[in-house]
Order: sequence, then structure tokens, then C-alpha cells
Amino acid sequence: MPHTTHANARLTPAGRLALARCVVDQGWPLRRAAERFQTSPTTVQRWANRYRTLGEAGMVDASSRPHRTPRRTPTRRERRVIKLRHTHRWGPARIGGHLGMHPSTVHRILTRYKCARLTHTDRATGRAVRRYERSRPGELVHVDIKKLGNIPDGGGHKALGRTQGRKNRSRAGYAYLHNAVDDHSRLAYTEILTDEKKDTATGFWERAHAYFASVGITVERVMTDNGSCYNSHTWRDLLADQEIKHKRTRPYRPQTNGKVERFNRTLVQEWAYARPYRSEAEKREAFTEWLHHYNHHRFHTAIGGPPASRVTNLSGQYT
Repeated sequence: MPHTTHANARLTPAGRLALARCVVDQGWPLRRAAERFQTSPTTVQRWANRYRTLGEAGMVDASSRPHRTPRRTPTRRERRVIKLRHTHRWGPARIGGHLGMHPSTVHRILTRYKCARLTHTDRATGRAVRRYERSRPGELVHVDIKKLGNIPDGGGHKALGRTQGRKNRSRAGYAYLHNAVDDHSRLAYTEILTDEKKDTATGFWERAHAYFASVGITVERVMTDNGSCYNSHTWRDLLADQEIKHKRTRPYRPQTNGKVERFNRTLVQEWAYARPYRSEAEKREAFTEWLHHYNHHRFHTAIGGPPASRVTNLSGQYT
């Protein structure tokens, strides 16, 4: 297909036609036409020749695609690439290793055939995961628990090395991050607690619900996985008292609760493993600062700004 003329191009198709007619129809010398249209004699000659050969149709940009691609991967091999992708859910590197091809070549084939990224597909079925976003804050809140090892006094393996860090870790125990993320705004409320029992989970949600209410968000639905704490009568009765509908993810489909799963990965990368901590207290102090940064300052690519930009009562509170 023809390319659109570059925005800063000196000669548009109409300008090229006028230039070519000056040379071909009116007999202007190349240098005179070049001075008149403020371009080079070589450019003048090129468009004049195109005009002689193709007429007005030759004044538009031609496709940059080559007429022949003798080194293109044979169609039969491309089909093998696509078949491996759909049957085994392999990425470019593994497919390339299996077929003796460079991963970049495999990637181009997958792109050309419009294959969805593995991160955007359901591993079990291979179907593309349907992305959605609720239209207003509070319409759906995702809740989940992330289990992390505590940092022993003196530091873990990142600070002390793997051998000494492993010895310290056995005495450190675990922390359970209870997370609630609003689907529309991505605003997050998190507490670091000692377990994932039903009373702990319901206590967390009472405080999370109060937090969302304090910033003007009325929670309508809550989505969780099928963990025992979320299947308890205590959890069910709490949401019923608050007139909130409880939605559960499909078994073995964490993608259904994808926004809080993505939040879990973000907090691990940008806080938990971002630097070596010397103690659990230092790590938790850093988390308080990071969560404020996430809600108020961190640019979220999916929404074009920080979560606070989508919450009326938080907008502008970038302190």
C-alpha cells in the first residue's frame, strides 16, 4: 500500500505534479525547477521521470515493500511455527530452538499472523483473555492475599549472601499482604498481616471498605479467589451486611482477578525485591512510602496517570 506523505515533506503529491509539469510539459531546466521548488536537481529529475512513465499516478509515494522476498521463511515452516504456538503455548525462543530458527524470526511470524502474546492468553485454552475495565470507581474491587517471606534482622540473602541469608530466613517467618484494588481507578489499599485466616481477612475488608468510603468510593462488588477465608460464613455475612455482591474467580484461573494479580507483581518488583533490606521493619517502612507513591504519583500506563487521578476525593493530593 502507498505510504502517507511525511508531515514535514517539502513536496506534496500536488507539488510534485507541478514540478514535473514544469520540466516535462514546459521544458524548464532541472536547475531552474530545483530553485523554484527549493529542492535538488536530483529530486526534480526523479519526479520528472516518474511523471513521464506513470503520469499523475506516479506522484504519490510508492510502497517500500520489496517486489521479491527470496529469503522469507517458507509458508510450510510458518505453519509449523503457528501450530507449535497453538498446541504447546510456546514462546519465540522455545519454538526457535525446536525448529532451529532465530527467536526474532519466530517473533515476526507470530506478529504477522496476529498471534496474541502468551501473557494475554489463557494457558489452559489458548484463547485471548478478554480485557475489561469497569466504568466507575467502586463498581468492582479485586481482593487477594500475597504471601512474602519476612526479612530477618541483619538482612536476607540479598544483603548477606545466599548461604548466610538462608540460615536467617528460617527464623523470620512470613507476612501476608492483604490487597484491595479498585478496578476502574487501580486505587489500592493494603495491610501487612500475620496470616490469611477468615477473621483476619474480614477485619482487613472492614478497614478497606472504610478507606474506600472515606475517598468517596461506594463499593458494589468484590471479587476474590476461592480461598477458604473467602468461602467462610463470616466473609459472606460481612459483605451481605454491607450490601456488596461477592464474585469469585473461576477455579485455576487467576487471570480473572488480573488487576490485583498485576498489582501483586508490581509491589514485588518495585518494593519487596527492589533493594536489599537490613530488617523487616525497614522493609515495611519502605512499603508505606511506596504505596503512597503508587496511589498518588506512579504513572499507570493503562489509565494514563496515577490512580488518584481517577478518584475525585484524591485528585490533586500529590503531597
